[in-house]
Amino acid sequence: MELAPLPLVIAANVAVGKSYAKTAIWIVGGVAAWGIAASGLIDLISVLASTNVSQDKFAIDAGSIVSGVAAGGFLLRPIRRDIAMFLPIDPDNPVHALALVLAVILFGTQLTSLGFTDVLSALDRQPPQTILDTFLDELPLALLALAGVGLFVRRKTADSAGRLGLIRPAWWHLALAPAAAGMFLALLTGFDSANHAFFPGLAKHIDSTDSHLFSQLANSNAAGIAALALLPGICEDLLFRGALQPRIGLVPAALLFTSIHSQYAISLDLAGIFAIAICLGLIRKYANTTTSITAHVAYNLLAALTLTGAVLYVAVVLEGVLVLVVGYGIWSQVRRSGAPVGP
Repeated sequence: MELAPLPLVIAANVAVGKSYAKTAIWIVGGVAAWGIAASGLIDLISVLASTNVSQDKFAIDAGSIVSGVAAGGFLLRPIRRDIAMFLPIDPDNPVHALALVLAVILFGTQLTSLGFTDVLSALDRQPPQTILDTFLDELPLALLALAGVGLFVRRKTADSAGRLGLIRPAWWHLALAPAAAGMFLALLTGFDSANHAFFPGLAKHIDSTDSHLFSQLANSNAAGIAALALLPGICEDLLFRGALQPRIGLVPAALLFTSIHSQYAISLDLAGIFAIAICLGLIRKYANTTTSITAHVAYNLLAALTLTGAVLYVAVVLEGVLVLVVGYGIWSQVRRSGAPVGP
């Protein structure tokens, strides 16, 4: 994700609570929605004028136009008011309106890329990822999250951290994160096995693309593995779980998170990513973003390692212990709250 929306996000935060807030919605939202639609239309005209029309380029431009027009619907207050019946948004808040607009643009353009272009072949033509590439890819997500909650504009550091769900975890959350990571690994392994069984050609291409993009980084040194584990885990959860989920909801945030993982194409692997996104969202909802980040980082780290032989057996036993600890932690919290433990 690029930093192009960042000035719009900051401007929307500045306008919150001001007399010109409603006008700001039309300006910042309009620039985002009509800007992407106009750029897609202009490029589409040049594509159609070309003697060699690229199908992928045509699809991307058409997807940008449709996504921009659809996102522009949220500039209308009656639509935002109806959405507010289902989501915890303020129809007159410029930040909330812009979040809806940008979410539709991101999902629409990513869905177009996944569904109507040969995304794997395009990724195969890219050079392998480096630590710098990973940093530059993930940093915009964190910056948009921080700007979105109004850091240094309408919230101080502590208030911004609280809004993002960055709080000190309870003792049992320290067991929840690695336990969830182990379950994620087992879950995605199952989806990947099913993908190889039912769609072997696609699965082989996904494996090849993933190896091309990330194996050099993962096999380089500890710094490469740390970058693959930490940067996506922190930056992606800050945006999708910390900033967006409380406003657009668990499932839409999970869909957005899933859509950016284009290296899995339309496959059962991508369905596995969606399942993990839902689980991370539930951790954010019932625990906090600190724990979801830790679980995401731990999963990324486990995915980069090879667990075989005695190490695998030890990991399975440890997973069982962690699950028991988490179960006790949940039970003790429910007991202290006075809620009924069972039927």
